[in-house]
Amino acid sequence: MTEQAVLDESAAIDAVVEGKTIIDFFNRNAERYGDQPAIHWKDGDWQHITWKQYHQVVYEAAAGLQALGVGDGEFVAIMAGNRPEHVIADYAAVHAGATGVTIYSTLQAGQVQYIADNCKATVAILEDLDLMKRWDEIRAELPNLRYVVLMTGAENYETADWVLSWDELLVRGKKRLSEDPETVARSVSAIDPDGLATLIYTSGTTGTPKGVMITHRNVVWTAESIRRAANIRPGPRMVSYLPLAHIAERLATHYVATYLAGQVWFCPNISGVLEYLQVARPTLFVGVPRVFEKFHARLMARFGQAEGIKKTILDRALAANEKRVEAESEGKSGPMTAGILDKIALSKVREGLGMDAVEVAITAAAPIDADLVKFFHTIGIPLHEIYGLSETSGPATVTVMGPMRFGSVGQALPGVELKTAEDDELLIRGGVITDGYFKLDDATRESFHSDGWFHSGDLARIDDDGYVWIIGRKKEIIITAAGKNIAPAKLEVALGNHPLISKAAMVGDRRKFLTMIIALDAEEAPDWAEAHGLEYADLASFSRLPEVKSEVEQAIEAANAKVARVEQVKKWVIVPDDWTPESGEVTPSLKLKRQVVLEKYSEEIEALYSGV
Repeated sequence: MTEQAVLDESAAIDAVVEGKTIIDFFNRNAERYGDQPAIHWKDGDWQHITWKQYHQVVYEAAAGLQALGVGDGEFVAIMAGNRPEHVIADYAAVHAGATGVTIYSTLQAGQVQYIADNCKATVAILEDLDLMKRWDEIRAELPNLRYVVLMTGAENYETADWVLSWDELLVRGKKRLSEDPETVARSVSAIDPDGLATLIYTSGTTGTPKGVMITHRNVVWTAESIRRAANIRPGPRMVSYLPLAHIAERLATHYVATYLAGQVWFCPNISGVLEYLQVARPTLFVGVPRVFEKFHARLMARFGQAEGIKKTILDRALAANEKRVEAESEGKSGPMTAGILDKIALSKVREGLGMDAVEVAITAAAPIDADLVKFFHTIGIPLHEIYGLSETSGPATVTVMGPMRFGSVGQALPGVELKTAEDDELLIRGGVITDGYFKLDDATRESFHSDGWFHSGDLARIDDDGYVWIIGRKKEIIITAAGKNIAPAKLEVALGNHPLISKAAMVGDRRKFLTMIIALDAEEAPDWAEAHGLEYADLASFSRLPEVKSEVEQAIEAANAKVARVEQVKKWVIVPDDWTPESGEVTPSLKLKRQVVLEKYSEEIEALYSGV
């Protein structure tokens, strides 16, 4: 696309969203689609509220916050899972003239204290007593915190006048509205497109989290751009299950759902996603690579159980569809039999996943193996990769703009400009670029330049057709003793695609050769053991089994075959631990905290290089 075409697209998006906030679309939904379902959840039986009811309860919660003294420029901390009260609280904060700040539920007390103090949160809305323990621990260090609202468990704090229940918040809101019916409407009328819609704190892979300031204009501009890119129809059905503190989930099932008057099923636990998919039958599905890796593992296990004529038809369908996908990626037509075999065999696979209605599936937040993307296209699920950051309001590129080029993160979103600097750092400009970091002027100036270009910190190549190929994080490039620059992501992603491997961390900076630290998937390990006739006691003993080491060795050999000789791993070690956000090796969005891993396993690393 020419530079002028990009500018024309940007101007067209500007015209659509000029003067608009996400609340304008929220109000539109209540007026125009008031009787249509907006939010679904399970409380014994399936429940839902309409857009009109959603609008009403947001007004009540907003008035309740105002009754607690919340006003312009303040911040309301939200720490909860994926449930209706979460998004109601977020919009209530905005309606009250404040800004909602969702905090990952996996963060420990000290991390929570930093964020709450950094934004000077005056009210915290928490899910349960488990989270309340952390806030109790840090309350003395939060002088600005006036109230805590508990969605459940407030009865345990009956004598604490600074703690109230969610229901009490709504009661106070109804009372305030009865006394002053325009109290919320007045604050809503003052909302400006350049005002904050939310503050998203980065997951902190390399240091202290930074609060990314996302405006209403960012939100609606990005929603319109991604709508155009993916041709998302009004009224999408979605399942919300990733943390709402992450920009990918927030943009998709909170903001895009509002922008396009969709329906959202709130799944409180990622382990329940398959059940919710069966009910929701989403048309738009967003996941992180690990989710699609798990789906792939389950499907491959299921395919392996097929026998007789069923296996023959399935194998033929997969082969025909693989040829179709390869042909279409080159702008050609696939074999005529692909459509027939797909309907006979693969349509049942999609139906079994609850993804038979999916029009667009998106993987985001971390690199994904190209073969995994190709697999989902082969079974008829149009999986597309989005590249972006919190600083770009989520997406900056997407693979739905032209023929698939597996391994690329696609082309720029409509209206977004891309280029690379002299050192190959990817630079991004457009309406997706946020206002910088909260209270961090120096960091903002370092990444957000005055000419509008955001410096992403990622190294990339842009080909002649505008497709972007991410090389790796600028700060994570490994320089070996021989002076070779190695991007660890390619090999780490290839290994992470194996169902038994949760994460892989490459080591080799200033070393003679590359090594790898391997962490196993604690959820998949028991099933893998059973399938291979092995007893499973715990992850530590499982990781020492010869059969497991042999499986990992084969995975590493396959991954090594995908890269140049200088990028290949020579030695490796399996560690006996489950890497989780709580244990610290990965962020809440499952990104690797490389420095944590290097420090934690320093002895194992030195053993890999001993005698060299």
